[in-house]
Amino acid sequence: QVQLGESGGGLVQAGDSLRLSCAASGRSFSRCNMGWFRQAPGKEREFVAVVSWSGGRSDYADSVLGRFTISRNNANNTVSLQMNNLKPEDTAVYYCAADTSPIPLLRRGVSNYNYWGQGTQVTVSS
Repeated sequence: QVQLGESGGGLVQAGDSLRLSCAASGRSFSRCNMGWFRQAPGKEREFVAVVSWSGGRSDYADSVLGRFTISRNNANNTVSLQMNNLKPEDTAVYYCAADTSPIPLLRRGVSNYNYWGQGTQVTVSS
């Protein structure tokens, strides 16, 4: 089992940067692919980024490619999302999630992730 908790959200202006962190507990963290998702008011939860269990592979949604960077540190059980050049359309609640499946694919589907944090609010003003 994996327990997740996000931090680092806040209110920023367009063009600013923000770094989200997710602290994980549980023995299987280092074997999980870890993802970040977001959900804006009135919209469905959407994929943002995913990093492999080793940290060697990653994948990004087109809307954040080149602006966001996902990383992980298995020594201290954390996964981070560095967000640069933020835009008002990035405003959402951001969630980290764990994919505990043994399938070695980087997956984007919400239903592929079975552990979720409580979320952290990111608001970008124009």
